[in-house]
Amino acid sequence: MEHPDDDVDQNTATQVYYSIEQVATRAQLTKRTLRYYEEMELLPQAERTEGNYRRYTEEDLQRILYIKSLRELMGFSLSEIRKFLQAEDEREVERTAFRQGSDVQQKLTHLDRSDELIQEQLALIEQKMNGLQGMRKQLHERLEKHARKRQQLKDS
Repeated sequence: MEHPDDDVDQNTATQVYYSIEQVATRAQLTKRTLRYYEEMELLPQAERTEGNYRRYTEEDLQRILYIKSLRELMGFSLSEIRKFLQAEDEREVERTAFRQGSDVQQKLTHLDRSDELIQEQLALIEQKMNGLQGMRKQLHERLEKHARKRQQLKDS
């Protein structure tokens, strides 16, 4: 896979690695933010070069972009993002176990646990949506109040 950046490091397995600068630029985040996400365990510890520089995979970059969308689109706090991602990571473990298992009862158990995790994620989203809907309602009520006042002023 070709990449326009000159300092992309490729190993023999054709795994592409990005420097922290490249990831920060592509994600439109600061290097400090990326380090903080790692410190807060939103990201796994980045692989390191022999010189101890962080290097990120495409999978890491996609997770960073996902975190960014959860912050910007949903307005999640870092704590909420951690919970959301932990559920996502555990669902991946359950998905892998489901695929590898052959026992029907075990498969059902994996599906049940996956459903619980999805319910946790939905609860986080619904909590955020309810808060936004409440704010939306308040703003509409203010507009209606202003419309009534406007009409009263015109009528007097």
